[in-house]
Amino acid sequence: MTRDGSVDENLETWQAPEYADPDLFDEHAVTVGSGAFAVPGTVAVPHGEGPHPAAVLLAGGGPFDRDGTAGPNKNLKDIAWGLASRGVAVLRFDKVTYAHRELVAATPEFTPTGEYVPHAVAGIEILRGWPTVDDDQVFVVGHSMGGKFAPRVAATGSKVAGLVVLAGDTVPMQWSMVRVIEHLTKIDPATAALLPTVEVATGQAELVDSPDLSPATPAAKLPFGMPARYWLDMRAYDPVAVASTLDLPMLFMQGERDYQLTIDGDLAGWRTGLAHRPDVTFRTYAADDHMFFPGTGPSMPEDYAHPHHVDPEVVADIADWLRTVSAAPGRRGPAGSLAREGEAAVSPARCSS
Repeated sequence: MTRDGSVDENLETWQAPEYADPDLFDEHAVTVGSGAFAVPGTVAVPHGEGPHPAAVLLAGGGPFDRDGTAGPNKNLKDIAWGLASRGVAVLRFDKVTYAHRELVAATPEFTPTGEYVPHAVAGIEILRGWPTVDDDQVFVVGHSMGGKFAPRVAATGSKVAGLVVLAGDTVPMQWSMVRVIEHLTKIDPATAALLPTVEVATGQAELVDSPDLSPATPAAKLPFGMPARYWLDMRAYDPVAVASTLDLPMLFMQGERDYQLTIDGDLAGWRTGLAHRPDVTFRTYAADDHMFFPGTGPSMPEDYAHPHHVDPEVVADIADWLRTVSAAPGRRGPAGSLAREGEAAVSPARCSS
């Protein structure tokens, strides 16, 4: 059992990363959202009176639990415990697609907006009401699809201090699927054989783009068997366009070994659309894959079956950026530059690349 009373399914294999010190924070069980779709969550709160900056974690696409459990790995728990050890309160929660799979499957009008936004907004309010949290310094930290939907969360009008997007996608998901299948066909034919063929996936992607897509389109003809309303909502959302309207500092992080979402495709979309923003920072990590696990050589699906931890540099950079933004007097942009080689410091106070 974990300290919040939940069952840790991989207790015998997952161990806390070296950068996390459970003696520096406490965890508390919370309920995120209301009604039939309410989900359980955990808030990791640093010791001390605070006020602490805080972050809501958003998992990637798929039915993930609050820890982001994938095989023996828990990338969200790594991040949560790492940040909490550095003075940041963190809320993470079971996705509704994990906690209420049957109910979601029985809800044809379910959309990706419903998958992310209501619980993220509820999580923000939980943290803003926490006694030792600075209610003006609550951030959203999203991984993969969670990063893609972080701007939509902020656009609801919730009081958000900034966004951290880890490998957030800008290429439409149906076309990312086609590219991944093409990639795996070349480097891992055994895994590719378990997926739709490139031809089938391309036909599904074209149907998502087609003006013929309607709520009546059968889910069986669409990617991942998700209903048409899901894809109509996804198609109508442009994360870069929404992000460009937000008066918020943003940090974008990308692993260079990531084959699922890429620097040339997805990160390039953020960079192009936000190039005019001095309060936006981009960071890449040469050794990291999609989960921000460091390694060498091409990233392979089988890598996720082996124990890893999120890159300590990534966790440290998130914590430093959050604290810098939180400490900035009179504005929401970061007060100190995180620029490194290959990144341009726009001013003594802000950086981007």
